[in-house]
Amino acid sequence: MDPAVQQDIRGPLPEGLGQAIRETAGDIATLLHGVPDTRVPVPDSEWTVGEAAAHLALANELMADLVSGRERPYGDGTPQSLAAANAEALAVFGERRAEPLAAMIVEQADVFLDAVDRAATDATADPALITPLGPMDRAVLASYLLTHMLGHGYDLARALTRSHMIDRDRVGLCMPFMLSVMPHVADAAATAGLTACYSIRLRGGPAFGVTVTDGAVDVTPGPPDRSDCTILIEPVTFLLIALGRRNPWRAIARGRVVAWGRKPWLAPRFPTLFTAP
Repeated sequence: MDPAVQQDIRGPLPEGLGQAIRETAGDIATLLHGVPDTRVPVPDSEWTVGEAAAHLALANELMADLVSGRERPYGDGTPQSLAAANAEALAVFGERRAEPLAAMIVEQADVFLDAVDRAATDATADPALITPLGPMDRAVLASYLLTHMLGHGYDLARALTRSHMIDRDRVGLCMPFMLSVMPHVADAAATAGLTACYSIRLRGGPAFGVTVTDGAVDVTPGPPDRSDCTILIEPVTFLLIALGRRNPWRAIARGRVVAWGRKPWLAPRFPTLFTAP
């Protein structure tokens, strides 16, 4: 049996999540393999390939420390504080070569999964972990790690004009994190005064509900009994829009997003309610 699959069975992670983390780290390492000049700019970003890869390596190390129960202060969860923490970390970490960074990305993903495996058999391990985006259990933090790697892996693939590694199955494994974090990344100005119930359906995948009540956001697994607006969206498109990597208007124009219900005009407003984590 594949060791990653075996780990998913005996550990606290959803089936396939450990394997997806390992495979995604490997996919990113493959992208970086043989890149002679990491000063190539990342599209729609202030970072170069080297800086994005260095950020991934440092973030995987941070996640490995967090899942091991080590406290690592890293901003206060706001986009501004996370950007400042990222800049500070990159300023003191000088490595920008592709091969060492690829090796670190893979190594720290393995360290993360080894720590999850140990915690699964440790009755004294604290199930609540403090992360830059609030308390999470290990399964949600693992979903966070996968989501983070996929977002920046997509950026690296674009910069290097290669195929990205996001697919329907990996998006499904990102959903525990996405559902957990949505209330924390709601834009207070955008949600103020709005009362609406959305049903979000990933084409061929899960559905969930988002209720906004004058600034308060509640997310529930499964579709609500009654919604104002139902949005059907292709899974990869959903993740890329949620991570700020794809323009929602272009996705709508290409038929990757459709909406209906009592108030279908609420659909274009939905992505504006959140700040990309």
